[in-house]
Amino acid sequence: MPTETLARRQRLVDEQNTLWHRMQEIMQAAEGENRDLTADERSNWDQAETRLTEVSGDLERLERMAQLSTVDRDQIVTTSDRGDDPDAEHARYAEAFGLYLRYGMDGLQTEQRQLLQGGFNRLSSDARAMGTTPDTAGGYLVPETFRNAMTETMRAYGGLLNICQVITTADGGDLSWPTNDDTNNEGALLSENQQVPEQDLNVGRRELGAYIFTSKLVKLSWKLMRDSAFDVESWLPRKLGERIGRATAGYLITGSGVKQPEGLITQVRTGTTGAAGQTTSVIYDDLVDLEHSIDPAYRGQSCRWLMHDQTLKVLRKLKDGDGRPLWVPVPAPGFAATLNGYPYTIDNKMPTPAASAKTIVFGDFNAGYVVRQVQGVTTIRLNERYADYLQSGFFGYAELDGMVDDPSAIAAYEHAAA
Repeated sequence: MPTETLARRQRLVDEQNTLWHRMQEIMQAAEGENRDLTADERSNWDQAETRLTEVSGDLERLERMAQLSTVDRDQIVTTSDRGDDPDAEHARYAEAFGLYLRYGMDGLQTEQRQLLQGGFNRLSSDARAMGTTPDTAGGYLVPETFRNAMTETMRAYGGLLNICQVITTADGGDLSWPTNDDTNNEGALLSENQQVPEQDLNVGRRELGAYIFTSKLVKLSWKLMRDSAFDVESWLPRKLGERIGRATAGYLITGSGVKQPEGLITQVRTGTTGAAGQTTSVIYDDLVDLEHSIDPAYRGQSCRWLMHDQTLKVLRKLKDGDGRPLWVPVPAPGFAATLNGYPYTIDNKMPTPAASAKTIVFGDFNAGYVVRQVQGVTTIRLNERYADYLQSGFFGYAELDGMVDDPSAIAAYEHAAA
């Protein structure tokens, strides 16, 4: 993160803490004298809370920008086929891919076409394994920097993807692994001369597929693409990534599991339900009950909350039995804001408060939900379809699946039906 950004974040953290302490002082003064807030105190509190919300939002935006600027150097799409320096090979591939975006295959030299064809051959092998045929008119694995820009943008639009278990595979074949729930089985006290009792282990199996998510078409004019002032290599992956990110984020939360990912809300168990009348509200006791609906075997430092930003707005107004707000702001850079002592993640594909809605999920998401994504992200250039408009079409696609893995590790708060 740039020095200027770090300095700005520190200023925001300092202001956030100052506002927070001021709000506490106002409340403690009234409680110490066993009286209600005065009109001036209410006004000061409201002003501080409004500014605190603004500062907290600015901090969250800075963190999201840091995510978008991060390049994951550990996940590499291309490899050197000639024994050359891998970094130089990646640079050549990226250069060829950028020219391909601007000018199509006709704008490439023979060596650059061969580089792209190498990526295409890997794509073809994966596609044949899935029983599909790629479009030979222009489908190529994207270079490292292009794919990473897309991946980071996807995560910015779906908070769940940042906290669950993510498995990255090289191809899109079904991914299977064994499962076992032995928590209800115990050993036994063995008396003298007694035969050891039997208790079988029940082993199951789960499978993750690779559903295809597309960005839909983006049309660009030839004039714009060939303008050197227009950074198509940065703009295009951002646009494709935003679209794919919004789509995948929604399915990871509410997908049916039938020919699409199994959404978190679709399968998560209900840990506690609001009392009658709590169709849009939450009380402190509900959060405590939700925490304790998770077995202590999971309820450790890895637990956190997941919710929509509108739900967070409701929870920030809650107080514990001693009148202390449950929401605590960022104490210092590197530390997370907390609710009742646990950090939280915002995912705006989560449901908002409404009758019978599951709006808050708590638990160990790394154990509770798993996402499988295929490493290669592909882009297609349509050269002829829009030629009469002097345009070319582009779309990207990624392969991904998700499901609840260990249902004991996470639980949801469900609002009352009426």
